[in-house]
Amino acid sequence: METDVLIVGAGPAGLSAAIALKQNAPDLSVIVIEKSAEIGGHIMSGAVMDPVGLDALIPGWREKGAPAATEVTSDHFVYLTEKGSQTFPDLLIPPVMKTKGGVIISLGDLCRWLSEQAEALGVDVFPGTAAVDLVTTEDGAVAGVITGDLGIARDGTHKSTFAAGIELRAKYTLIGEGARGSLAKQLIRTFALDEGRAPQKFGLGIKEIWQIDPARHQLGKVEHFMGYPLGNSTSGGGFCYHAPDNRIYLGLVAHLDYDNPTFSPFGEFQRFKLHPAISQLLEGGEMVSYGARAITSGGWQSIPKLAFPGGALIGCAAGFMNVPRLKAIHNAIRSGMSAAAEVAQAIGAGRANDVIETLDEAILANGIRDDLYPVRSVKPLWARFGTFAGVTLAGMDMWASSLAKISPLAGMARHKPDFATLKPISEVARIAYPKPDGKITFARSESVYRANIAHDEDQPVHLRLTDPAIPIAQNLPRYGEPAPLYCPAGVYEVAEEQEGPVFRIHAQNCVHCKTCDIKDPAQNITWVPPEGGSGPNYSGM
Repeated sequence: METDVLIVGAGPAGLSAAIALKQNAPDLSVIVIEKSAEIGGHIMSGAVMDPVGLDALIPGWREKGAPAATEVTSDHFVYLTEKGSQTFPDLLIPPVMKTKGGVIISLGDLCRWLSEQAEALGVDVFPGTAAVDLVTTEDGAVAGVITGDLGIARDGTHKSTFAAGIELRAKYTLIGEGARGSLAKQLIRTFALDEGRAPQKFGLGIKEIWQIDPARHQLGKVEHFMGYPLGNSTSGGGFCYHAPDNRIYLGLVAHLDYDNPTFSPFGEFQRFKLHPAISQLLEGGEMVSYGARAITSGGWQSIPKLAFPGGALIGCAAGFMNVPRLKAIHNAIRSGMSAAAEVAQAIGAGRANDVIETLDEAILANGIRDDLYPVRSVKPLWARFGTFAGVTLAGMDMWASSLAKISPLAGMARHKPDFATLKPISEVARIAYPKPDGKITFARSESVYRANIAHDEDQPVHLRLTDPAIPIAQNLPRYGEPAPLYCPAGVYEVAEEQEGPVFRIHAQNCVHCKTCDIKDPAQNITWVPPEGGSGPNYSGM
């Protein structure tokens, strides 16, 4: 199948690109493919959205029925100790951390609405379609993708439901897979798009939706938390957003450059919920949905080159997260819009499958540079000096940036990639996590059930080990094999059998967060897309 423009990923970046392409050049043919069974099914974010991106893409989106009507009524930054809490005075918060006109949204619901807008303009949107490889020209330029076969058994044989994948060819291909996408990872390596950049950094965001007592609900209230349960050497923090229908969006982001191999982001999230500031809010409530997803957190200095021969990276595939604000949706939309304009112009000039040299600057100049450059020191300072000193220094630097347009501490960008930060287990204090109570805290199995996962167990394992011996032979003695702890879905297990420990992969539990692909210290695990339509089926996330 051939098209003018192919977009991989129906997230905010991909759908915004599709809409903008049809706005700029209605005659272009545009296809969007999405691996989840339904649009929005794999989408997860906090989320408080800065509306500037959507304002530019679809003026009057409120009147047109976009599911983003909950205005932020109050926004607080709170520091937690083990038992207490302290809200920072608003006057101490640097202006670059504030979001004017923020709205609380379900990003999955917003993407479903954006998909409807795209289809109304003539875009072809195909859910349940996973892109598993690239199509290239003789000179190596990207000319499209290959979609995954359906109906393959675990042993590689064809089941009665077998349907072969197809080649989707395009003049330009935009990759909007989100953080640590499999094709983006391949493209960054093949075309050295990260040359001269700092290593990309990641966090793991874990989120639950709770139905709470109406007496405790305050529609539009936003709280961001620092401190407990994360220690000084682990950066990240929690959030609580009061959404409609007496629901709250509750979550924790743990940055994946932590050094203790016995650290569990899932375990820390359960401890976070036990803090009095959170537990009293949840008392008598019900957890109705669970999910987890990696996010990019490297910031300005980790953005790779965006254009490659035949296309570009957009959205979180490139990494446009504003770490101190915990906002990326507006920049994803901006990147999709700017890429669309450059692609439409190139096709109009009769070009195809080449490098659009003007694309990088067009994307960064569309508000992304102004958003990310002033806060470029925050993540490096946090990573190098820990929470206490790092956040203090970052705060000083953000105030300097706000008041004097300078960033005196911005030269500390270089840091190790996340997989290289673990210490040997012999050098750390082991962390013990409390048993779940089944009311506020839960076991992984209970949580994964609420992610509504659908994987056919008789399909090839999509979590591939380069060397199956490494988990037990190398990772276990050196690090205690951290995979069962960093995975938020119970995919990995070290089981004791008569012949000794065995490493097991329960791929049917996978929520597609990509943490294993990022954090495995041997870089021995590669996440690839499973059969199209497999994975979580999030509702309202």
